[in-house]
Amino acid sequence: MEHSVLNSEFTSSPELVEKLYANGITRTYSEGDVILDENASIRSIPIVMKGMIKVIRTEEDGREILLYYIKAGESCIMSFLGGMHNEKSVVKAEVEEDAEILFLPVDKVSLFIKEYPEWLDYIFRLYHKRFEELLDIINAIAFKKVDERLLNLLYKKSKLLQSDLIITTHEQLANELGTARVVVSRLLKQLEESGKLKLGRNKIHLSEPV
Repeated sequence: MEHSVLNSEFTSSPELVEKLYANGITRTYSEGDVILDENASIRSIPIVMKGMIKVIRTEEDGREILLYYIKAGESCIMSFLGGMHNEKSVVKAEVEEDAEILFLPVDKVSLFIKEYPEWLDYIFRLYHKRFEELLDIINAIAFKKVDERLLNLLYKKSKLLQSDLIITTHEQLANELGTARVVVSRLLKQLEESGKLKLGRNKIHLSEPV
C-alpha cells in the first residue's frame, strides 16, 4: 500500500506510519457518501488518504452550514475530541471528492499519543488549523454579505480541487452556506453578469485561474 501521504506527515517516524496502517482499516467512498453522521457513536478516527471530506453542522430546522474541509493527510479534530471523551458526534462528515480513508480505532489514538510525540504534534496542528477555520466561519457569518461568502466558498473549492471548474448544484452551495437555494441562484446569476464566473448545468467555471 502506498504510504506517501502519511510519510509526508510523519517524516521523522516511519514506525508510526507503519503502526497507523497496521492498526487501521482502509475503505474507499464515493462523492456524497456520509462517513459520520450527527449523534453517531465515534469508534474510530478517519484519516484521509485520497480525496476530500466536508464537515457540516445541521440545525434543528434542517439548515446546514459548512464548517471545514478535510483533505489528504488530514483528519477530523471533532472526531478526535468526541472519540477520546466517548461522546456522540456533533457534526456530519460527507465525501466531497471520491476518497480513500484510513480509520484508526479510538483506543489506538490515545495509545499513540503516549508513545509518539509526532502523533500528538499532528493532533495539535490539526486543532490549530480547524480553530482558525471556524473563526473565519464565525467572522464571515457575522460581518460578510452572502455574495462575498459565496464567492469565497467557490474560490476555496477551486483551490482545494486545483481546478477552476467546480461541479456542484445551487442546492449544495446553499446548504454549505446555511442559506436558501433561491438566494444562491440569484447571487450566482449576478456574479455571472459581472464576469466573475460562467454557469452551466451543475457546474461553475470561475473566470479567474486558481
